Amino acid sequence: MAAKSALTRKENGHIDLLAAAGGVRGIAESVLPGLVFLVAFTITRDLTIALVGSVAMAVVFLVARLIQRTPLTQALAGIAGVALSAFLAMKTGKAENYYLVGFITNGAYILAMVVSIAVRWPVLGLLFGYARNEGVRWRDKPERLRAYRVATWIVVAVMAARLVVQLPLYLTEQVDALGAMRLIMGVPLYAFGLWIAWLVSRPVTEAKPAS
Repeated sequence: MAAKSALTRKENGHIDLLAAAGGVRGIAESVLPGLVFLVAFTITRDLTIALVGSVAMAVVFLVARLIQRTPLTQALAGIAGVALSAFLAMKTGKAENYYLVGFITNGAYILAMVVSIAVRWPVLGLLFGYARNEGVRWRDKPERLRAYRVATWIVVAVMAARLVVQLPLYLTEQVDALGAMRLIMGVPLYAFGLWIAWLVSRPVTEAKPAS
């Protein structure tokens, strides 16, 4: 899992946040379908137009990857998520249900990370350990295990913050505000949380004794 992740280090030793977010294309594939939905619905208040625009944007990204023969995993996951979101919104006739899948996914990630912390295999330890060439040796060092558990809690907090802010907007059917918060608290907040987790879990370099 760690080897297949986009988590890498730059030459200065810091995490490459752009690569972790999937690069420019990955960010666009994550953000633009939701942005198209939000803008189209805000302007037209027509759910069908907004949903068609969102799905069409996801399809464009998929076709582009097919033409360029690049990996389809992220694009396929994106179009599946957008299609399911569009189906729920259309089926119920409620625009806010376009964001329901995101809440479920977010909750599943939180649960998985909390379980990983409880069983002493914190997810951030697996990802960061690979990027730092530690493998899973950090599990034998109490201070490293503790650091990676804290790092994982940081990402859990970021995801929990999304629910705290966005669920009330969903329940009160404030679609425009909900869409805006989804964009603001999406990739930018995730990248910031990942960066803080990286800094917090850095190995402590022992000072060399004076000659």
